[in-house]
Amino acid sequence: MKKPIGALCVITDVSIQSRYSHLELCELAIRGGARVIQLRDKTASDRDLYALAVAMQLLCTGLGATFIINDRVDIALAANTDGVHLGQTDLPIPVARKILGDDKLIGGTASTLEEALQVERDGADYIGFGHIFSTTTKLKSTPPKGIEGLSEVLASVKIPVMAIGGITHTNIEAVARTGVASIAVVSAVCASENPTLAARDLSQTISAVRSLAHN
Repeated sequence: MKKPIGALCVITDVSIQSRYSHLELCELAIRGGARVIQLRDKTASDRDLYALAVAMQLLCTGLGATFIINDRVDIALAANTDGVHLGQTDLPIPVARKILGDDKLIGGTASTLEEALQVERDGADYIGFGHIFSTTTKLKSTPPKGIEGLSEVLASVKIPVMAIGGITHTNIEAVARTGVASIAVVSAVCASENPTLAARDLSQTISAVRSLAHN
């Protein structure tokens, strides 16, 4: 059975800080309220990435979170992760679906409305849309999409959307007010003094916005 896409996704990063490992960030973020953890590491060897994915999947399962690996369908299959997130230059979503089957989450990156619609047509379970605001954790060739761009995508697709890119404690409330299914952060948690408190603050902000919307 597919795992859900929770309200707060933390993408673990060891390139912007060196105090915590991927595994440590994973546990700290979940304890703070993150419901989805995504492993993104472009430099680890296949062997190390596999071992890490196995350990993080085990931890996420034990703590009730969803675990997704970035880019690597082969590691997702080998480590039996909950899912994989694919960029525009990664393996096509329909091919990944053939490999992983219907019970695994597959997300696809989109930076335009057209790409978002294509990701949906390709059979993804969710769209990772961004970057919403300016971000320093990933080199971008296109301008930020902003709340307006996010709202346009939300009005045009039927599958869940995960907003990503430059989302911080100061702007997460505006993102949450769009009704987006999930919000992904990197430095807001990974580069903070206390990742657990940072994740708790972010997840509580999302919850507060959602409860107001339902009242």
